[in-house]
Amino acid sequence: MSQVINGLVLGGVYALVALGYTLVYGILLMINFAHGDVMMVGGFTGFFALQFFMALGWLEGSAALVALALILIVAAGMFGSVLTGVTLERVAYRPLRGAPRLVPLISAIGASLFLQYSVLLIFGVSPRVYQKPALIEGGFRAGGVFIPYTGLIIFVTSLFLMLMLYLIVQRTKLGRAMRAVAEDKGTAALMGIDVDRVIVFTFILGSALAGAAGVMLGFHNTVVKFNSGFIPGLKAFTAAVLGGIGNIPGAMVGALLLGVIEAIGPSALGIPTEYKDIIAFTVLVLILIFRPSGLLGEVVSEKRA
Repeated sequence: MSQVINGLVLGGVYALVALGYTLVYGILLMINFAHGDVMMVGGFTGFFALQFFMALGWLEGSAALVALALILIVAAGMFGSVLTGVTLERVAYRPLRGAPRLVPLISAIGASLFLQYSVLLIFGVSPRVYQKPALIEGGFRAGGVFIPYTGLIIFVTSLFLMLMLYLIVQRTKLGRAMRAVAEDKGTAALMGIDVDRVIVFTFILGSALAGAAGVMLGFHNTVVKFNSGFIPGLKAFTAAVLGGIGNIPGAMVGALLLGVIEAIGPSALGIPTEYKDIIAFTVLVLILIFRPSGLLGEVVSEKRA
């Protein structure tokens, strides 16, 4: 049971990143392979925000003050990721919007390497260590199963953010504009929709979720380094494909399912836990072979289909 809980925590992180993949794919029909590194930048931003509030003494104050500091740290991580994601869209993706689909994909891979090695050159190879405040240190037992506070916070916060994203896309005016642009950019522009503004807003949403995931993963794993977004980014992409790329509920379901598979797979198969990455990417290969549209189906416009 404890492995299932660990899987749900991992799945919550994967889901926040996978939603960024699926949003960008739904609008631009491209895979933003730099998205995991956008999450990493959020993790670094959150780390420095944590150091700032520790210097102010907020993390040693009352529970309300600590909670406020944690919220501001997550917000700082989201801001860092949003700034990075919007810059990438403006510099690396917008000039290539009319190019063949392979060209922005190569640009995304280059952007990923640029972010990784820029952070490596600036901050060095040594990982930065998140220090948990006493408020979220440890955990509790439920039915004999130990649940860490950070794991519970990640899972609940992930569900809340995913629900908010779904409501924004389905219930708001800007969400309707996003769906219109995803269906047909030209027709949407003729109807008075600012396509560039909608695409930037899409990157803002996806990057904000990735930034929140980066900070929460930093608190859970206690470390962040220059390449800490690479593997989670690939896992999130796997989750998006598993659920159905372009499908928001599919990304959520695929991420939670992948997290559970990765957590219980090694023990179920009787193999070392180091092989969990192999299991995750084997799932990707099998899905691409036997059900490339994903469990809940790929969401694309009729024109693209």
